[in-house]
Amino acid sequence: MNESNDQQLDQQRKKIHDLLAAGLETDWQHRAYSDAEIQRVVQGLQGLPPDDLQGQLRIAGFTLTPYVSEEDPEIEQACATCMYYITHSRYCALPELKLGVEAEWSCNVWRI
Repeated sequence: MNESNDQQLDQQRKKIHDLLAAGLETDWQHRAYSDAEIQRVVQGLQGLPPDDLQGQLRIAGFTLTPYVSEEDPEIEQACATCMYYITHSRYCALPELKLGVEAEWSCNVWRI
């Protein structure tokens, strides 16, 4: 990635942080563990205009902190531990998202 892309991702991360910190409600409690749930989220994301950041955050259930389930409290679901997270660029490579993210954030399509 070049410097311009890095700056755009930094701006996007700030915007995401600000939206979530201001109380944007997301679907964070409905985790997508089954194939049907994953398809529900992916189809919802695919139905959005590409620039609908708030819609993406809502449907993907983004949070500013890792998700920890009551059933499995020893596993923290954070972007940093997701298979779609690209560490060196702090980027979510899920094709339906492709967003700048922070390591400690989480979403409902988290995968190991």
